[in-house]
Formats: sequence, structure tokens, C-alpha cells
Amino acid sequence: MAVLTDPISDFLTRFKNAARAGNEEFTAPYSKIKADIAEILKQEGYVWNYEVVTGARTELKVKPKFIDGRPVLTDLKRISKPGRRKYVGAGEVPRVMSGLGISILSTPKGVLSGGSAKRQNVGGELLATVW
Repeated sequence: MAVLTDPISDFLTRFKNAARAGNEEFTAPYSKIKADIAEILKQEGYVWNYEVVTGARTELKVKPKFIDGRPVLTDLKRISKPGRRKYVGAGEVPRVMSGLGISILSTPKGVLSGGSAKRQNVGGELLATVW
């Protein structure tokens, strides 16, 4: 198995590929930050549900959301990468697609969506944008 340098990007790519392929669910190696991202995607309506599956290896099983056979997810983009981190202040949190999408931030108060970060007046590392 290959060594991943960016596990968050791997998780987001698996999510995008599963949604575009019409897969009912996908799995990814578990980590707390990926579970937090899955929770935000669930709260914002991009996934139906997710669960942590324990076994030989702990995995995260995620079910992308589809409406009329089409995925709710249009696209996503990883912003902050291991080679180039992107940090934003509370007033600099970007609006994605004029409010139709969400941004995901890692803040001192945990992983938050862009709207939650603005309401709590915190900034942090801009992980990804989803629309």
C-alpha cells in the first residue's frame, strides 16, 4: 500500500469519485479530522450518513447523498495542501459559489464550516471548498 502524504485530499478525492460514479457508499481509513469533515458534510447535506467501522483497521464508511439519481456534490477543491498551507482570518472566510457551497476550516475550536467559523468569529486553516 502506498504511503499517503495528504490523507485529507485522499478522503475528499474518494468522496468526489464515489459521488460521480454513483456509488452508494465508500470507505476511507479513519482519522478524527476525516470524521469531523464527514460530520460537516452531513450537516450541510452532502452525505446521508457516515459511520466508523472497527476491525483489523478502523475505517470510515460514508454514504454520499443523491437526489433523483444525481449527486448533491457538484465539485470540491482542496485548498490548503501540505506544501502550501492557506490560513484565513475570521473576516476572510470565503463565500463559495455566492453562498451555494461551503468552505471547511480547521480552527482552534475544531473543524468548522465557513458559516460556523464566521458566526463564532474564528479563522484558521482553509482545508477545502465544496459545492
